[in-house]
Amino acid sequence: MFNQYNLEEIRDRARAAFIGMAIGDALGATVEFMTASEIASKYGTFRDIIGGGWLRLKPGQVTDDTEMALCIARAIVKNQAWSVEAVADNFAAWLKSRPVDCGDTCRKGIRAYLLNGQLESPPNEWDAGNGAAMRILPAVLFSLPDGELLKKYVLEQAHITHNNPVSDAACLCLGELLHMALCGAGKNRMNRHVDGLVARFPTFTFVPYRGLATGYVVDTMQTVLHWFFRGRSFEECLVGTVNQGGDADTTGAICGMMAGAYYGMDAIPKRWMKKVDGKVIAEIEIMVERLITASPVWRG
Repeated sequence: MFNQYNLEEIRDRARAAFIGMAIGDALGATVEFMTASEIASKYGTFRDIIGGGWLRLKPGQVTDDTEMALCIARAIVKNQAWSVEAVADNFAAWLKSRPVDCGDTCRKGIRAYLLNGQLESPPNEWDAGNGAAMRILPAVLFSLPDGELLKKYVLEQAHITHNNPVSDAACLCLGELLHMALCGAGKNRMNRHVDGLVARFPTFTFVPYRGLATGYVVDTMQTVLHWFFRGRSFEECLVGTVNQGGDADTTGAICGMMAGAYYGMDAIPKRWMKKVDGKVIAEIEIMVERLITASPVWRG
């Protein structure tokens, strides 16, 4: 069944996706909440991992995007199975550790789990932020290439904090695009897949691009999709994305995982690899190997 996939290539793309996410997070955090014009005035084109920003990070330090993804990865690897309870437990321990940042909707959902064991937040029309989409990569890797498992894992982790149809649609589309990229799909095929999302949810239309990069998941997806399909390299995709400012650590993280999955490890600039927190990179390397090894594409 799985002969069609080059397993070594999938491993390379998976590493690049997870490391790309961390790079995008660390790069974008510096310019988070700035406008595109403010970034241009201060940096010209912003393209180096230097830390700082409103969170006053060390160069290469990651934020909640990468940290919450690692919470999911650790839960899967420890249990060698999917457990939404284990994911929620890790989110709770992470929140108690006083992370450098945590979005309001994520905090609310995790607190509800801490207080009453709630694993699924009630549906809320206002919970259409990007906090569920930013952390989906471990669920994507562990479900590869099974679309039904992808849907189950992605939505269960999402609903701990975000139970909203627009957030769900973004998470599922992003997960499907990542599956496609990990298995070697081209951008034309991926773009046609996005057409399906836009047909169901016209609000996600990103042509023409409106230039908004807020924490609203629609703006996030529009920014990521615009720069991913426009870019011709990992660096070009990521630089375009974070220079939009706004929620730049999250748009950077999501674009980084997509561009990493598409372009592979060799495309990631070495200067960025050297800057990201070495302990984070080392854990990512271990987690990716174990997630991929446990997924159906390998077990088959």
